[in-house]
Amino acid sequence: MGDVLAGFHAAWEFESDSVLIRFERGIRSPKLFQALGERRVPLEAIAGVTLTPGKRGTVVLHAVPRAGADPLMEAAAGQLKDTCDPYRLVLPAERETLAEYYADELRARLADDDTPAERYLVAPPEAPLQFKAYDGKASFDGKRVSFRWSWTGASSAKWKAGDQNFPVTGLSGVEWRSPEVFEGHLRLLPREPAGAKPDQPGQPDQDPAAVVFGLGYGPVHESLPFAAAVLAAVRSAGGGAPALASVPRRDPADIAERIRHLGELHRAGLVTDSEFATKKAELLAEL
Repeated sequence: MGDVLAGFHAAWEFESDSVLIRFERGIRSPKLFQALGERRVPLEAIAGVTLTPGKRGTVVLHAVPRAGADPLMEAAAGQLKDTCDPYRLVLPAERETLAEYYADELRARLADDDTPAERYLVAPPEAPLQFKAYDGKASFDGKRVSFRWSWTGASSAKWKAGDQNFPVTGLSGVEWRSPEVFEGHLRLLPREPAGAKPDQPGQPDQDPAAVVFGLGYGPVHESLPFAAAVLAAVRSAGGGAPALASVPRRDPADIAERIRHLGELHRAGLVTDSEFATKKAELLAEL
């Protein structure tokens, strides 16, 4: 096709075998888009295309990524807000006819294959990468992940364990929990010997293989590209699909204790009504 369709915060250039997405770096663009810069998405990495009404006189062209094709979306595991989804192009409603034309053109070029991709088809963010977590600094040079603990935030368990270095060859995957929810963190999952039963991970603030986020720490535009790059390196090093762990269900007694503590913060005026309600609902959802 070779044409360009410009929307809010991004422009899509349609090529014969891919879509080149260039993100704007303006102050109103989501920081994740600014961090990504541009991405080339092969057509084989797209499972489908939709065009739906948006908010406030807009329409949304959405290229649905194929499972297993993009390490960024694999690491995000459905936690991204719509406004930060790099596969959504928001346009003024008056461009709906034009957007429908490109949607039809894309659909006509897609293969009828909804099976998960055997390899990543979209390039991951490039190393070196780093970000500051609440309890330390995480860095990745393409071959090794390093955690350097902060004296102001790290738990005694992490200080006792010391700074950590993890070769990607010793990892099986990552667990990324968005900093925009309660107890956000990045955890590295070790590669277990064949037949070995994996250890049950502890709380992220006590686990030397994890860094925890917090207000102003580990923002999405820094920690998610980091997680995606590590995930891609793990797959490249191991030759198979890396593990993506879900957050384990918590002990009800632990949940009750955390809600009690949250209530104390609320009564002390350190947590607003809306923050209390949101965090309490998140905790209850983990039962």
